[in-house]
Amino acid sequence: MHIDRIDHIVLTVRDIEATCKFYERVLGMQVVTFERGRKALAFGQQKFNLHEVGKEFEPKADRPAAGSADFCLITSVPIARVVDHLRACSVQLLDGPVQRTGASGPILSVYFRDPDLNLIEVSNHLAAP
Repeated sequence: MHIDRIDHIVLTVRDIEATCKFYERVLGMQVVTFERGRKALAFGQQKFNLHEVGKEFEPKADRPAAGSADFCLITSVPIARVVDHLRACSVQLLDGPVQRTGASGPILSVYFRDPDLNLIEVSNHLAAP
C-alpha cells in the first residue's frame, strides 16, 4: 500500500458554530455542509469534518475528545503576515516564529489554540540548508 495524501481528519468540538466561525475568520477555511447537515472546514484538497462532543458519528475514534488535536498547516503567506493577521484576530501566540522540521524539510512555525484548545501550528517551508 502507498498513501498519497490526507483526505480529511475529524475534529471533535464542543460548539460546531463557534469552531466554524474561528476557522473561517482566522484560517480562511471554507465552511461546507454535506450529508444530513454535517459541517466541515475545507482547505486545499483536504477538510476537517466536525463532530460535536456527545453527538459523534459512527464509526468514530475510540475516545473522542475536544481539545485533543495537535496539527501543522502549511501556508505560502509569509509568517510575519500570519503573525499580523493572528494579532488582528485577537489570537494569542503560544510560540514562534520558530524553526522546526516538517514532513518535507525545515519549516518556520507559529503556534496558537482554537476555541477547544487544540494546538495549531501554521508554517512556511524554508529552503533546505
